[in-house]
Amino acid sequence: MEGIIGVYKKPGMTSHDVVFRLRKILKTKKIGHAGTLDPAVSGVLPICIGKATKGVEFLQDSGKIYSGRIQLGKSTTTEDAEGEVVEEVFLKEVVPEEIIKKEMLQLTGTITQIPPMFSAVKVKGKRLYEYARAGETVERPKRKAEIYDFQLTSPVTFNEKTGTEDFSFVVSCGKGTYVRTLAVDLGKALGYPAHMTSLVREKAGGISLDECLTLEEIKEKVEGGEDLSPFIKPLEFAFSKFPKINISSELWEKVKNGAVLSAKDYPEFSQKEQVALFYQDKIVSLYQKHPTKLHLYKPQKVLRNGGEAQWK
Repeated sequence: MEGIIGVYKKPGMTSHDVVFRLRKILKTKKIGHAGTLDPAVSGVLPICIGKATKGVEFLQDSGKIYSGRIQLGKSTTTEDAEGEVVEEVFLKEVVPEEIIKKEMLQLTGTITQIPPMFSAVKVKGKRLYEYARAGETVERPKRKAEIYDFQLTSPVTFNEKTGTEDFSFVVSCGKGTYVRTLAVDLGKALGYPAHMTSLVREKAGGISLDECLTLEEIKEKVEGGEDLSPFIKPLEFAFSKFPKINISSELWEKVKNGAVLSAKDYPEFSQKEQVALFYQDKIVSLYQKHPTKLHLYKPQKVLRNGGEAQWK
């Protein structure tokens, strides 16, 4: 089996749990996911099977869409509902929706984030969550994140007893964004501690939530002998954002051997940073501009290099 399938990951499972169970269900070892989801987060987990695992990094580079809820008035160790409360401020009045929307707009574009201590970012060879669990603190590296859109999607709810305010949001963002941290940063901009109370990944790797199957549904279809192909996207799907060039048999002989190509000989390459080369309707290689040699293109990722088995 080869291709990309969207799995709906339920809360309480790790992304590795999904991969482990799928290997048993599909009876294949070559499976990988394109973008980790925290155990408490549900939603789209793109899964690459067989030779489609070569597309993992390119699916990860695509944008993601999340929906969730934020609470003003409390912050936690993990920046979400899983952690212990570390700061509380009783809100005496409602923060108006107009103010929230204004600060959300300020947090769009290229922003700087400091990863949460409970995250998988490595510092000095150890993951931040390892330091956090040991009760240690360490200086965290700042990272750039792309926030394409950040919107309020519900009326605010004010709890007079707890002095907290809750509201829903949707965010469209680039690779490596910490939505938990975005919630905390929004709270800081509004002048209150905050944390994310729930999160669902609505879209990732070009796959939407309504295209996904649960592990239970996949298992049921496999055991029932049902065809999974309507739910599986081909390897080519991972490269759909790149300019597509169909190559001749003559050029294929060069490409399958990893030859460096000249834009002077193949003008269709010209001015493009990267090109996806297709032969007989299958992607065979991703080429990129040579970093030091003008007009030349070199292989960035070889996907197929011949052999009947690679065309099935």
